[in-house]
Amino acid sequence: MDSVGVDSASPPPEENNSQADFIKQELNFDIDPNDPLTQASLNDHPVNEWMDILGNGQLRKKVVKPGKDNTRPNRLDLCMLSFTVKLEDGTIVDEAEDLIVQVGDVEYTQGLDLALALMETEEEAIIEAEARFGYGSLGRPAVGPFPEIPSNAKLIYNVTLKRVGIEPDIDTLPISKKREIGNKKKERGNWWFSRKEYTLATQSYRRALDYLSLSSESAPENEKSERIEHVSDADLQAILEDSLVVHNNLAAAQMQCEAYDAALKSVENVLRCQPLNVKALFRKGKILHVKLEHAKAVAVLLQALKIEPDNKAVQKELEVLKKKSAKDAQHEKNLYRKMLGTTNNKNKSELNVKETKKVSTKVTWSLLGGTIAAVVGIVAYKFIS
Repeated sequence: MDSVGVDSASPPPEENNSQADFIKQELNFDIDPNDPLTQASLNDHPVNEWMDILGNGQLRKKVVKPGKDNTRPNRLDLCMLSFTVKLEDGTIVDEAEDLIVQVGDVEYTQGLDLALALMETEEEAIIEAEARFGYGSLGRPAVGPFPEIPSNAKLIYNVTLKRVGIEPDIDTLPISKKREIGNKKKERGNWWFSRKEYTLATQSYRRALDYLSLSSESAPENEKSERIEHVSDADLQAILEDSLVVHNNLAAAQMQCEAYDAALKSVENVLRCQPLNVKALFRKGKILHVKLEHAKAVAVLLQALKIEPDNKAVQKELEVLKKKSAKDAQHEKNLYRKMLGTTNNKNKSELNVKETKKVSTKVTWSLLGGTIAAVVGIVAYKFIS
């Protein structure tokens, strides 16, 4: 039997390909191999050599103890880690043992979240993060035994990634567990919102809503119905109320990001279940105000004021809208008058031209008549003479 030759141009078996080789394949057209984060994730780095994660020197990682090959976590994987956080002067400002965080959900700081995706299981690494990837210009107040983190402080982490696991199927979790995780992510969203990190707050709220629902959107309708049937009325009411709070908070974050159409959908989700929710009505009024739908905004805010007559925020927004509406009405009147004034002036001008023509005609005939009379008089005088 003839032996089968091997094409020298064909790639080696898939199991022998590196991530760098795989990324170059034509089917991976959606990945930019020149992106610093992509390069960092594809390349191996020797022990004690700094990796510039973002290519700008603001987030660096150095392997102290290598981990197991090809065990880096993926987005939404659950990571158990231990770490110590220090300032540049060596002051310890935080530490944790066996802390579990979810990659991509920014449950600690952005710097740690980005660096975790580049660590192997059982790896120990040092991570240096400038302030923008830590606690920024706001810093952090003292927490328990740990001192405050000053404004614009660089953070130095010593991190060990102990274990990595995949996110559980949310639909299989009991209601109590879903509420626990969902509300934890909501609180993280509130924390980001308080720091004016509205994009991260929006991300956290959306992830909270993944848990604060009875089933995923992609689940078949019959499965959704079965799950609802097995949930008590009390649990159903509790998770519904939790999700409405998150929708309301999500709308507030989206408004700060100027994503007004998305924010309007979020408040509508609340008002469908709680039509008398004053916070949702107030936010809907403000969104309609921004979208220049002033009449609708006033109607919504009046509805909110009817429910809470002493609500100062609603009163203030209504006052602003009333002033704008008055200005708009006056502006329309002025335009209308101006249009009418222009028309009247035009008509007056036409009348003046006609009158002038009439007068001119009369004068012309008067002069002509006088001239003829004078000529006739002269001729008659000569004839008589």
